[in-house]
Amino acid sequence: MTQIPAAYRLRALAGTFFRRSITHARNQFLNLAEASCRETQRTLLTDLLRLNQSSSFSRDYGLTERTTLQEFRQRVPVADYELIRSYVDQVANGNHAALLGETNKLQMFAMTSGTTAASKLIPVTTRFLNDYRRGWQTWGIGTYSDHALLQKLNIVQISSSHQKTRTADGTPCGNISGLVAAMQRRVVRSLYTIPAAVAEVANPEAKRYTILRLALADPWVGMTITANPSTLLQLAEFANVQAEQLIRDIRNGGISSIDLPAAQIRDFKSRLRPDARRAAQLHRVIERHGVLRPRECWPMLQALGVWCGGSAAAYIPKLKQVFDGITIRDHGLHASEGRMTLPLQDESSSGLLEIQTHFFEFLPVAEAASAGSVALEAHELQEGAEYFILLTTSSGLYRYNISDVVRCTGFYGTTPLLEFRHKGAHISSITGEKLAESQVVEAVNAAVRECGVNLNLFTLTPQWGEPPGYTLFLHCETVAAEGDRGRLIRFAAVTDEQLSRSNEEYREKRESGRLAPVRVQVLPPEQWNSFTETRQSRSGGSPEQYKHPCLLPDPKFQNLFLGKLTD
Repeated sequence: MTQIPAAYRLRALAGTFFRRSITHARNQFLNLAEASCRETQRTLLTDLLRLNQSSSFSRDYGLTERTTLQEFRQRVPVADYELIRSYVDQVANGNHAALLGETNKLQMFAMTSGTTAASKLIPVTTRFLNDYRRGWQTWGIGTYSDHALLQKLNIVQISSSHQKTRTADGTPCGNISGLVAAMQRRVVRSLYTIPAAVAEVANPEAKRYTILRLALADPWVGMTITANPSTLLQLAEFANVQAEQLIRDIRNGGISSIDLPAAQIRDFKSRLRPDARRAAQLHRVIERHGVLRPRECWPMLQALGVWCGGSAAAYIPKLKQVFDGITIRDHGLHASEGRMTLPLQDESSSGLLEIQTHFFEFLPVAEAASAGSVALEAHELQEGAEYFILLTTSSGLYRYNISDVVRCTGFYGTTPLLEFRHKGAHISSITGEKLAESQVVEAVNAAVRECGVNLNLFTLTPQWGEPPGYTLFLHCETVAAEGDRGRLIRFAAVTDEQLSRSNEEYREKRESGRLAPVRVQVLPPEQWNSFTETRQSRSGGSPEQYKHPCLLPDPKFQNLFLGKLTD
């Protein structure tokens, strides 16, 4: 299986010119980042204001291409979605000029995956879409440069539908990744093991099975790409539950265990041919290991493209265990509202600010609550400091506070390198300790390494009492025997020690007895499944977008864990 098929080698050769053009564009971006962050950003702001200056929003706020940065800040407040909600509602009802300029064509609405509120509609215009695609191409060419063998291999990319629903004027609403997949040229589509049509499979279990049926049939997978690392862990677990049926389908052809519409199956029927040789290879993997070990199912697998920052970091240790020996390449910070950072190397959640795409401002976290807080430009950041990131985009967002906290990890020339820390709302403070989700993730990961607990999921929540403290709910595989209880007690103690090291206020409250030590509670898988399904159904986003909360600041959320699913 080491000899890559000639057709794939020829395909790689045919793509040389395209890769060179993307490499050239990436180098131009890196040159701008190195030499002229401030000038690039200010020029971009003028361009964005010009793009939508004929809109009702721009007229209402006095925005034109001649508006200076100082005037822009005076006229438009730092705001969340409520600033543009009424304008977006008008766009959704057919009045595109409410928020968008005459030449700024609307393509779709991206639906956000809010955790407590209904989904928001984020306009996706042609300009925004082109920037989005360029950002992913730049990410991809950097990954290909570091792993040259990928040029000759296939990609398993998991995306979601861009047309889950439609607005009153018929505009599709869903995930932008689905639209990008649907727009791919035929030669590009040949790189992808999972056809775009699979994004339209609505039933989550049917979609998982379809993805695995297609992916396991392809021995030439070089990279997997999906937003959340938990998706890959879920697929790996599901593959072992359904291994016998999956191998049977690959041997016999077709897809027999789920009910898919005939139209969807027609879109990828050619990829469902019988393959007895491949089925035998997978069967031997199970005979050797008892499971479908990813490293042996796809011996050419080079990289996993997933989120690594914020709460997603909690999954990385388990991901490295299941996909042992496979490099991880962070996606960078991106959301429905836009792409923000571009990682430049493997195994790092730090990325270069995408200064060609949106105009960015930053509010220091320490001053954000102050009425006199001053927004900074990108070149003004300080290494080691944390900020809320604000976006002004081609799709009509202005000084939009996405509530993401980022930390400046350094500079690439004049442009900051940033890593995502946590959502601003994910701060818990029972006694003034201001515990951040990122601190929780780092503490628990350290405890995993030290104690050897095989952890699947966790969430920390406050617990009132005398004194109050925190409960760490766990989904783990290390409590089969009563003797493992001691290991879990040690696990809680190490987590508590790590939190004290990373958060001075937490340490002081612990030392003074105002906070109780962290306690642990192991919950069965069915309670975690119920918790996850409830949050996903309320978020309005796709399963691939779902971000498991590693810190829930409100004690009432314990009800969700304990099966009391309240509104």
